[in-house]
Amino acid sequence: MSQLILFAIDIGAVVLLVFGLYFPRHRRRDLVVAYLGVNVGVLAVASALSASNVGAGLGLGLALFGVLSIIRLRSTELDQHEVAYYFSALALGILGALSTTSVWLSAGLMGLILVVMFLGDHPRLLRHYRHQIMVLDSAVTDHVTLVAQLEQLLGARVHVATVQRLDLVNETTVVDVRYSVKGRATRASATPAKAGAAR
Repeated sequence: MSQLILFAIDIGAVVLLVFGLYFPRHRRRDLVVAYLGVNVGVLAVASALSASNVGAGLGLGLALFGVLSIIRLRSTELDQHEVAYYFSALALGILGALSTTSVWLSAGLMGLILVVMFLGDHPRLLRHYRHQIMVLDSAVTDHVTLVAQLEQLLGARVHVATVQRLDLVNETTVVDVRYSVKGRATRASATPAKAGAAR
């Protein structure tokens, strides 16, 4: 009976994770089925292994290897917060499948995961900090000059500027910029000739 309660708690937790946290904040529909599938798949496999003679550790290791392979061999790009949601869905499935002496302990750990994801991915947490890939229509070789130009274009304070590509022939500079805006400037006011999408 306690196992069925854990199953129900897990389903409720992953539904809250996906439809209460992830989708309202990021609106990426294709990952909804991925998170649900990972959670229910791990829940089913781990439950079956815990009821058989096969070691649960082996099964969980295979599940982790499978998820890591999916993430590594993905065809579309995933941001770090999306990887975090992957592992949260995985952890919820494992906690729902493991038989423990206390149902409330597993339920509490599931709640802890949800709380951490709610706070860690909250839009107001470090909201003034931005990350953007920019393509400048000039080849800038001096770092100080590059930072000054980026700050002027973005109207923000640049913390890190990493040159990814410097083309002296076509006179372009591809730079990874991490910067912060203040006050009402909640959006980067980047107006270069060419600018990549913000991440």
